[in-house]
Amino acid sequence: MAKVYVFLANGFEDVEALIPVDVLRRGGVEVVTVSTTGEGQVVESSHKVQFIADAMIEDCNFSDADLLLLPGGMPGASNLYAHQGVREAVLRQYEAGKRIAAICAAPGVVLGQLGVLKGKRATCYPGFEQLLEGASYTADLCTVDGPVTTGEGPAAAFPFAYELLSQLVDQQTADQIAEGMRFKHLMQR
Repeated sequence: MAKVYVFLANGFEDVEALIPVDVLRRGGVEVVTVSTTGEGQVVESSHKVQFIADAMIEDCNFSDADLLLLPGGMPGASNLYAHQGVREAVLRQYEAGKRIAAICAAPGVVLGQLGVLKGKRATCYPGFEQLLEGASYTADLCTVDGPVTTGEGPAAAFPFAYELLSQLVDQQTADQIAEGMRFKHLMQR
C-alpha cells in the first residue's frame, strides 16, 4: 500500500488538502495528515476551519513516503515554506527521486523557491507563476513532470487527486473512484 504525507500549515486551503486526502483514502492509499504548526495537531485552514492532523511533523521522518503533498492557500503555503522541517523533507524526497505534489500557491511558494522545478513543466494558481523558478508554466489544471505533480487551484483539486491516485495505485482504480464520486458525470455536462 502506498503511503502519502499531507503537510498542513495554518492557512492551508481546505479543499486542496481534503479532496486529495478523501480520494486517496477511497483508493486504498494510506494517508497521514501532518501538522506543521509546532503547537499540536490542530491546524486552522484559510477559512478558519480547525482540523486535527493525524501526526505532528516532529514525530515523522518520511523515509517511508511514496508521496509528499503540499496544499496551497495563503498564508498556508508561506507557512509551509517557512518550516525548516518541511523544506528538508521535500528536498530529501526530491533528491531520492520520489514523488512530490503541490497545488495552488505551493508549487511556486515552496517547490519553486526550493529549486525543485528547474527544467520542469509546472502549473500553479495564476499570479504565482513568477515563483516557478526555472520551470515552464503550463496553466493546466494538473501538470506531471517526472516525480513532480502540480495543480492549479481549488477547482483542480479533483483532477489533481485522481492523477495522484493513478500514479500511486493505477488508472483503473482512479477511474472507478472518479466515476463513483460522479466526477466523470459532472465533466460530461
